[in-house]
Amino acid sequence: TLLLGRPSHQGGMAVAMTELDRRLHAFREDLADVALEGQVETERFTEGQPGVVCVGAADLRRAPDATTGIDTQLLFGEPVTVFDVRDGWAWVKNRRDGYVGYLRAGALDGPTGAPTHQVAALRTFLYPEPDMKTPVKAALPLTSLVRVVGERDGWAEVAGAGWVFALHLEGLGERGGGSVREVLCQTALRLEGMPYRWGGKESTGLDCSALVQVAMHLQGLDCPRDSDMQAASVGNLVEDEAEIERGDLLYFPGHVAIALDEERVVHATANSMDVCVEPLQAVVERAVAESGRGLTAIRRL
Repeated sequence: TLLLGRPSHQGGMAVAMTELDRRLHAFREDLADVALEGQVETERFTEGQPGVVCVGAADLRRAPDATTGIDTQLLFGEPVTVFDVRDGWAWVKNRRDGYVGYLRAGALDGPTGAPTHQVAALRTFLYPEPDMKTPVKAALPLTSLVRVVGERDGWAEVAGAGWVFALHLEGLGERGGGSVREVLCQTALRLEGMPYRWGGKESTGLDCSALVQVAMHLQGLDCPRDSDMQAASVGNLVEDEAEIERGDLLYFPGHVAIALDEERVVHATANSMDVCVEPLQAVVERAVAESGRGLTAIRRL
């Protein structure tokens, strides 16, 4: 496959009375989110409990099984609602983008308060002390969320976790330095050369829609996780293909790329298994060869 994107995963027993998306709605035969009461049939409903991701990146799967492929990742500090914990697995909903799935229960901790900053470096290390010579506790990816409760000698103390080099963080809502679309392009280009990974959302491996989501989250903007969700809701629809501008989001069947200009895009692609800059026409031709369709939507922030 030349272009890999983020299709819907609709496996499992159908218990919904109306059509719901299992990626975004938490329901099983035995348990469901109380917000879905009246929409699904289940044994019981729950409000769930708050939690927060306490590892650098946690793989989220559609089933509590380590051999199941990942759908996405949750990053350090992302808040979740925990609906169930069983046999070492937690069934959760990511409150940042709404995604539902299973992750290892050990990747979660109790809430430590609202985040104040996010990681602005591609990756940074979490230390037990404000000392780079101490053993690293975790690597925190770009857009990880932290609550800073103190600072010492250029280090930021992260509530309940440790210390991070302060210059690798930025306050939430403080980002500037260009238009939304220009920063989108610049962020994607910072990740050029990073490996492609289906479901990945960090610099050690990420997919096409994660590249867009991370670049938007860095600017404090909400963004759905998968390319079909983004194509239906992000920004405004551009009707004329001849009007592509820098920073436009270009959607293909199961894929998304970011326009650098009318002729070039930057994207995470399984064709070269990395984040790369490529001629738009080459992407269109591959999409047509694979699915019979080329560009399906242009969205502008």
